[in-house]
Amino acid sequence: MEQFLSYPQQWSLLAPLGLALVLCTLIGLEREQAAKSAGLRTHTLVGVGSAAFMLISKYGFDDLLGTEHVALDPSRVAAQIVSGIGFIGGGLIFVRRDAVRGLTTAATVWAAAAVGTACGAGLPVLAVAGTAVHYLVTRGYRPLARLVTHSSTVPRDVTISYSDGRGVLRAVLTACTERGFAVAGMHVDREDGPDDPVGSRTASVTLSLTGRGALESLTGELSELPGVLAVGVPTEED
Repeated sequence: MEQFLSYPQQWSLLAPLGLALVLCTLIGLEREQAAKSAGLRTHTLVGVGSAAFMLISKYGFDDLLGTEHVALDPSRVAAQIVSGIGFIGGGLIFVRRDAVRGLTTAATVWAAAAVGTACGAGLPVLAVAGTAVHYLVTRGYRPLARLVTHSSTVPRDVTISYSDGRGVLRAVLTACTERGFAVAGMHVDREDGPDDPVGSRTASVTLSLTGRGALESLTGELSELPGVLAVGVPTEED
């Protein structure tokens, strides 16, 4: 045991582990600031853990080298990191009606694992570049994504919760058409029983709208209509 702890190499392994800590903390801070389900602690632990596993894969079996019938493959642990992080990412993704949420957060957890693995593999330039690309995509691509969405003719969904029986849906449809949107589809879900008094029932409608206008201005106008309780735009960015 004393011989094992005296290896200078053991202390040198703290450098890539520390780099993984710093870089994945930066990724986690961006996610924490965006108030995502996986934030600072999750991304940091994923990155540091991936770096530690990679270091173990590279140096943890040195005492077995030279032993008969023993063959080592450092890439096997790295491969297991990829599949293992997939389970964490799968737990962050959920579907509600036609809206898929959590895909981006799951992808950033996977990216944090890649950054940590690069640190453990002795590729600091790649790890720093991966962190920079994370910020470029999550922050810099948002205006580009909005531009592409506004110029697209693909239907976009808007979900409105409102008090049923007060003519709110008619006013919502009128506001959409006045804004230049066409209703390509509609799904109404009444959340309370049909025997509840009129005006006290709550309903939710999901509208599939086509048009090149900005949904932000439309949702702002819809939220101010009398009887409208909430307006949301389902998105995959989470």
